[in-house]
Amino acid sequence: MKLLFIRHGDPDYEHDSLTPKGWREAELLADRITRLEVRDFYCSPLGRARDTAGVTLKRLRREAVVLDWLREFPGWILDPDTGEKRIAWDLMPSYWTGRRKLYDKDEWYRDPLMQTGDVEQVYRGVTAGIDRVLAKYGYRRSGAFYRTERGNTDTVVFFCHLGAQLAILSHLLGIAAPVLWQGFFVAPASVTTLVTEERRKGEAYFRCKALGDTSHLYRADELPSDSGFFGEVWKG
Repeated sequence: MKLLFIRHGDPDYEHDSLTPKGWREAELLADRITRLEVRDFYCSPLGRARDTAGVTLKRLRREAVVLDWLREFPGWILDPDTGEKRIAWDLMPSYWTGRRKLYDKDEWYRDPLMQTGDVEQVYRGVTAGIDRVLAKYGYRRSGAFYRTERGNTDTVVFFCHLGAQLAILSHLLGIAAPVLWQGFFVAPASVTTLVTEERRKGEAYFRCKALGDTSHLYRADELPSDSGFFGEVWKG
């Protein structure tokens, strides 16, 4: 089975839609996805994801199932410097790398920082959501892998967001979410591909064949957006 996780195109956050660049990216993305045999489409309820998906769906005359837990990861923490609510990632390296529990795939959301907000509750909602979807296709969670009596070769597409996508990968691949949030980037309109590997009958694990692939943009001379990537902002 193949899972494609697609981040929305270059975002217009003010209007929860896409910038002109984002709309171009969505068209190029549709050129790629419409060539595939896709069994089902799923989408975040947020406008920027639905607009991105809409270009592909309109061409195919298809619809997507909208799932609330695919929205951008809303879990919050209290900022250790200001005491105000904020998203659970984009922490300074000197701070988060010193918290060893944040590297633990089973314990990261129990770190005292994450416990200042609702991160554990939201993460459990996301993991339960993806497991419900996978169960529809015959893959049921068993510890840290999946059991299946009727494995398949279906392709399923999810239109979502950077933080949400990496939270899902945390669950499927057994990697602490902060490690993915802090150390990996998926560009707007990029495609991440996971494929099941069933080396023993009835036991399946997901392997990542591509993370944040933007080859469809480069082929059209459309440089990927860096939206969501802070880069070096310190000026000395």
